[in-house]
Amino acid sequence: MIKYTLQRIFYMILVFIIIMLMCFVLVRMLPLPVLPPDDPHTQVVEMRREAMGYNEPYLVQFWIYVKGIVTHFDWGISDKLYFGQDVWSIFKEKLPATVIVNLYSILLSIPIGIFFGILAALKKNTWVDYTISTLTMVVISVPSFVYAFLIQYLLCYRLQLFPFVMESGTDWLSPSMLRSMAPAVLALSFGVIAGFTRTTRAELTEVLTSDYMLLARVKGLTVTQATVRHAMRNCFVVIVPAIFGEFLGILGGSLIIEKIFGIPGVGSLTLNAINGPDYNLFMLSTAFYTAIGLAAGLVVDISYGFLDPRIRMGAEK
Repeated sequence: MIKYTLQRIFYMILVFIIIMLMCFVLVRMLPLPVLPPDDPHTQVVEMRREAMGYNEPYLVQFWIYVKGIVTHFDWGISDKLYFGQDVWSIFKEKLPATVIVNLYSILLSIPIGIFFGILAALKKNTWVDYTISTLTMVVISVPSFVYAFLIQYLLCYRLQLFPFVMESGTDWLSPSMLRSMAPAVLALSFGVIAGFTRTTRAELTEVLTSDYMLLARVKGLTVTQATVRHAMRNCFVVIVPAIFGEFLGILGGSLIIEKIFGIPGVGSLTLNAINGPDYNLFMLSTAFYTAIGLAAGLVVDISYGFLDPRIRMGAEK
């Protein structure tokens, strides 16, 4: 298990470096934003560009960039959107909004999704199962921004239950803040609910038809007892790693949803950096999303081995 984990970490770092190198070279091939001549920060930005080796070959520039991150955690300064300001400081200010909104979404979605999955599996081949499965398929097939527009139209415009955009502030538990976050939380929840419903139904349906479940019933256990004591325990070997990955993925957020509902998070920051263009902000966002995606996959794979000792990750065949 330790050997497998170390191998996965090594490959994860290697993939991360390759992706960052590709993005770095492509970004540096683009023309630089024109600096305003009358801004007091212009000279600072020009000096930073010189220190970053903008006139050197791309590999030399990349080495200087990585060296600054490793030694001083220096991601550069903004030369467009937040002219002359430190990129990492800007990013830290935006991160809490993304984490909070997505955390609320996951805490709402996971129990609902698991409940509907269990209900569909226990009512297999009935109208309940067909209804839940059909709705799950529809929800997964439709992009999340479609639900965002529907929520804005129905709940924010027609019924006027919620504001169109999230209000600014840091009091995440205040009633007004919760109310302003509700549309974004709902829009993010549909896909998560559908995903866990489908996973739970598929796993529990397979487990309920296993031989040991028939043996448990023969021994005198009721359907509820056999399901809770045996079926759910084996079913959660697959569900729990998905929950781990989903919780790690809350840092990534949703670029489109954050933009639609005006959430001042890293998603909106990334889109603004692309449209800016602000290359240092874009590189930091790219590194962030790449690291989150790779780490989520690693956590999910490793958690299988801890949850089920029968699984031997990376064993020789």
